[in-house]
Amino acid sequence: MDLINALFSWFAAHPSILIGLGISSIFIFILSLLGVSWFVAQIPDDYFLSIKRTPSRLKEKVPFLRLLLLIGKNLLGVCLIAGGLLMIVLPGQGLITIITGLLLIDYPGKFQLEQKIVSMPSVLRALNWIRIKAKKPLLKRNSDI
Repeated sequence: MDLINALFSWFAAHPSILIGLGISSIFIFILSLLGVSWFVAQIPDDYFLSIKRTPSRLKEKVPFLRLLLLIGKNLLGVCLIAGGLLMIVLPGQGLITIITGLLLIDYPGKFQLEQKIVSMPSVLRALNWIRIKAKKPLLKRNSDI
């Protein structure tokens, strides 16, 4: 309880930091709304049709550039996870941002997890609703064939 009182006292003594946190929360909220929609629109419509992920053409043609992009994508994913964790206690879409970060970083079993998540009808419906708004074709799944 002393820690909470100390935090309240500290923020009362430093209101500019609290204002900065509020403004950054609003900025992150707007960015996450736009970013999640953009990422969903970029998913190829046949992405979930294959059972195994196919290697990218960039890996075969320009491996160094692919490595740099992979590092950047994973760093962005980690930042989104950290921001999402902050948004759980600050205003914003914390869980959606954490999920977006988890989908960006690379780890074993990620593709199977993505397929399992998209196999939920409510998730697929939400993703396709975003794609309709972006004028992109609906996502296809193996059960849709």
